Amino acid sequence: MSQHASARQHHKHALDVAHPPPRPGTPRAVLVPVAVVLLIGTVFVSVYLAAFHAPRPHELRVGTTEIGTHQASLRRDLARAVPDGFTLETYPDESAARRAVQDRSVYAAYLGKGDLLYGSANGAAVTATVTTVFGSVARAEHHRLSVEDVAPASAGDTRGLSVFYAAFGLVLAGYLFGMTTYQLAPRLQYRWRMASLALFGVAGGVLVAVIAGSTGFGALPGPFLPLALVVALMGAAVGGTTMVLLRLFGSAGVSLASILLLILGNSSSGGIMPAAYLPAWLRPLSEILPVGVGVRAMQGLSRFQDDGLTRALVILPLWVLGAAAVLYLKDVFRRETPSRVPDTAEPQPAAA
Repeated sequence: MSQHASARQHHKHALDVAHPPPRPGTPRAVLVPVAVVLLIGTVFVSVYLAAFHAPRPHELRVGTTEIGTHQASLRRDLARAVPDGFTLETYPDESAARRAVQDRSVYAAYLGKGDLLYGSANGAAVTATVTTVFGSVARAEHHRLSVEDVAPASAGDTRGLSVFYAAFGLVLAGYLFGMTTYQLAPRLQYRWRMASLALFGVAGGVLVAVIAGSTGFGALPGPFLPLALVVALMGAAVGGTTMVLLRLFGSAGVSLASILLLILGNSSSGGIMPAAYLPAWLRPLSEILPVGVGVRAMQGLSRFQDDGLTRALVILPLWVLGAAAVLYLKDVFRRETPSRVPDTAEPQPAAA
């Protein structure tokens, strides 16, 4: 046999090893991928339609400087316009009400006689809600509504949606990182896997802050370092959580991570509209999942006097440290724990 023919046979053998011949199908191999993907798709459609098919406020925080009978009349008008749609806070003067809107303690403040303070940085849905409802209030008081935007949207984010897309991109990247790290390096040492997670978080934070911040599109014009830190922690929390779910549940963890982080996390994040517009069962997730916590801090750094920053700097590291602890227990602690020899084990004969 010639050397060339021998090389061809060797090459063919290598391909056969890398790509084994197809096998006959089984019901499980045919049905399981279809069922899993349709389940995830059904959850996605159901959650997003439940959240956004007919959004209305639920206990949206608004303020007023009116007192006495004027405030009582205002409460009745708000309840008539949207039942259970608003909670009303009282402020002593216009200055206090203005600060409350600027730090997002409330989403709007009615000063009486048709004067309304609002923040367009809250997005088009909130702006439409408060101007429509308080417009009706002003007309009932025989005034024309006069509005002042005290927390304007940035020039690079006129619709208030850029934070959602920036966060969604990072969450998707974190989800893919969590899967890829175990697929490409299933036996990577724990310390190097954590180093990879940290590198992903830092790089993702810097990139998003550069692209979306003042140096890029100007959609998130907050201070660079705090913004990059929040985004880095959010990315690491998502990546670490995906790694944990994959490590605990195997291939099923991929589906669980997509539902928890991509679907529930993004839909409840407040990036499209505030959590007050979400159904009651979805609303609490915005306060605990990494996406909602991170998005609120990103918005606060950019337009609302650091609203949500302290919460993010507490909750996001807990997600990261929790993921690191679980992975340590799975990948290091159990491996280092010696197997316990039963007390009843018979002694082995000595070697000759």
